[in-house]
Amino acid sequence: MISKDTLNLAAKDLLKKIGKEKTSREYGNKETIFRQGDVADAMFYILNGNVKVSVTSRRGKRAVLAILRQGDFFGERCLVSRSLRRSTATAIHQSTIARVKRTTMAQIMQREPAFAKLVISYLLSRIVRIEENFVDQILHTSEKRLARILLHLAGSGKQSESKSGVKVSQQTLAEMVGTTRSRVSFFMNAFRKRGFIQYKGGLRVHRGLFTFALQE
Repeated sequence: MISKDTLNLAAKDLLKKIGKEKTSREYGNKETIFRQGDVADAMFYILNGNVKVSVTSRRGKRAVLAILRQGDFFGERCLVSRSLRRSTATAIHQSTIARVKRTTMAQIMQREPAFAKLVISYLLSRIVRIEENFVDQILHTSEKRLARILLHLAGSGKQSESKSGVKVSQQTLAEMVGTTRSRVSFFMNAFRKRGFIQYKGGLRVHRGLFTFALQE
């Protein structure tokens, strides 16, 4: 699988190539970029900031599918002709987002096979992540799912300590885990008492949480 760093470099090169064919704008905190049910007519790229992707059921139940970072693509459903959005994308804090029309993306991918390969690799990586989340929902407790989400947000592996660059509320974490905000608060306090995380200077994740998340 092609590394995300390689894809990020290719994406930046793409944005230079399309020049005036793309548009960029600033989104404020909690501002909607697109809504579930909208026509999928463009793909997006995060120049700066973070984006929350969520879905809402007909009964009003909401789940957060992903928290995206600078350098991430989203809105890739536009690559399917005559498609509607299956999710809602919302900016987290101040974010700068580039927008590329579906027709422009299709033309560039036809002209640039190497770039098309990179985009496909990125989308496959996204599918793998979704499958991992699905397995988490089935096999692991809410506490373990929260631990894995915190590690992902912090970009943490076996490092002794990592700081999360994304600030998300406990309500958002609850929607990602599939539990209540009160349960998330309980687990976060337990993690802090066990030395897995700390809040000083922003959320910091320690190696102990990585070990805990791997335990069966």
